[in-house]
Amino acid sequence: MSYDGAPLVVVMGVSGSGKTTVGRSLARRLGVPYAEGDDFHPPSNVAKMRAGHPLDDEDRRPWLEQIGRWLAGHADSGGVVTCSALKRRYRDRLASAAPRTFFLHLDGSAELIAARITARKGHFMAPELLHSQFAALEPIGEDEAGAVIPIDGTPEETVALAHAAVT
Repeated sequence: MSYDGAPLVVVMGVSGSGKTTVGRSLARRLGVPYAEGDDFHPPSNVAKMRAGHPLDDEDRRPWLEQIGRWLAGHADSGGVVTCSALKRRYRDRLASAAPRTFFLHLDGSAELIAARITARKGHFMAPELLHSQFAALEPIGEDEAGAVIPIDGTPEETVALAHAAVT
């Protein structure tokens, strides 16, 4: 993918796929700002997920609007933000806010990701919600600006693949 200017990237995927790790490292490599998508959730969303309840489209609306504003504000300078962006309509909403957004889908097996979620500490996402995330996931369409990045290697290998996809 070639850009006029710095890349504008959404690192997407289900919870536990490595969005934060890859997003931070990718932003450093690209020399652009990074934003953690989880920080855009209103407290009510965090409480709902912490209680083991999946978010619905209405819950996600203000969150996606905030991320869209961040993307639009970085359209000229570039940036990397994490966002599950599981459904096509969510990605379309983000791309409408910042049309040159490129989506990197971090893809791995349910077993691998479940093991990662079980091992991590201090995150509000309840492990039992992973099934609902995989059920909601709509793969990137051929007409979308994006790439699928396998996560079965080391974090460094995943970041290298992500970097190659956006440069």
